[in-house]
Amino acid sequence: MGVVAMDADKARFNDTPTGVKKLVPVDDAVGMVLPHDITEIVPGKKKGPAFKKGHVIQPEDVPRLKDLGKFNIYCLELGPDMVHENEAGVTLGRLACGPGVETDLKVSEGKVTFKASIPGLFKVDEGLLYEINLLGDVMISTRHSNTQVSKGETVAAGRAIPLVIERRTLLEAEAILNRAQGLLKVLPWKIKRSAIVVTGREVFEGRIKDAFGPAMKKKLESHDVEVMSVVKVPDDVSAISRAIKEAMDSGAQLVLCTGGMSVDPDDVTRKGIASAGATSIVYGTPVLPGAMFLVSYIGDVPVLGIPACGMYFKTTVLDIVLPRILAGERLGREDIARLGHGGLCLSCKKCHYPICPFGK
Repeated sequence: MGVVAMDADKARFNDTPTGVKKLVPVDDAVGMVLPHDITEIVPGKKKGPAFKKGHVIQPEDVPRLKDLGKFNIYCLELGPDMVHENEAGVTLGRLACGPGVETDLKVSEGKVTFKASIPGLFKVDEGLLYEINLLGDVMISTRHSNTQVSKGETVAAGRAIPLVIERRTLLEAEAILNRAQGLLKVLPWKIKRSAIVVTGREVFEGRIKDAFGPAMKKKLESHDVEVMSVVKVPDDVSAISRAIKEAMDSGAQLVLCTGGMSVDPDDVTRKGIASAGATSIVYGTPVLPGAMFLVSYIGDVPVLGIPACGMYFKTTVLDIVLPRILAGERLGREDIARLGHGGLCLSCKKCHYPICPFGK
């Protein structure tokens, strides 16, 4: 392979890669090819490449390189066992993309950026991500798994850490990524139509104004989910069961049942959900607010029981779970149990969810 140039502050002095031959003063580097961008930083104004990868150093470049602090350049020859950072970045970009994630493979200084190609739920194989980052000379950094993203949003970035890495490290990374079959993915939204069943005799008889229905309708519509109906029913098992079935018969792909989720004698919403034919019922979560939340399914239709906290708090367990439900995930007891880590809302005076620790 040909001789290329490497900036001195990119070299690993304590672990110099095989192929580094000698230190060359920049005055003697005319005609050499830069294997990476040389960055220029102007505080408060710009940070970007002053010289692009592949640039052939010209005599007039020498003064500017010195202005950027580049007085010496390493000359190296890449052997068959070494890989340039940009080649490693392209490999990471090519193999880490799963469905719903894309990258244009425009690698700069070994870095590749991943973006959502569709709106949906961002997912990461956390175990294999950990294996990649254990390798040491390559890395991938991501957003949290189960994050709701829009098309075009950045979801991850990766790169080789040194300028050159051993080829065996890249081969190990390839093997891990091939096992992942798409380390990063975005699941599309599958649920588009919903219905709300508001339970409670006091609401049904008009003794108090319904606050649950409007709150749930607003939340669903913020996720671009059509609310086909909002029905009020008394605390009656048969009435609740019938309302759920009618909602499904009308085409609802998701049913939210609000209220009646505690242990009071009049709270029979859980029994109404079960009577409608729900299975895989998980009642109770390790999340606050939302301990009395319920997840169940009638066939493929999720039927959720929303406790009173959904009416009083802006952010609850529903906000954590709803994107996963809308993406078609079927949640069971183990999925719900895992929500305890990060499941304590701090009830901040000004809520910044989802830019906060809740649900992370």
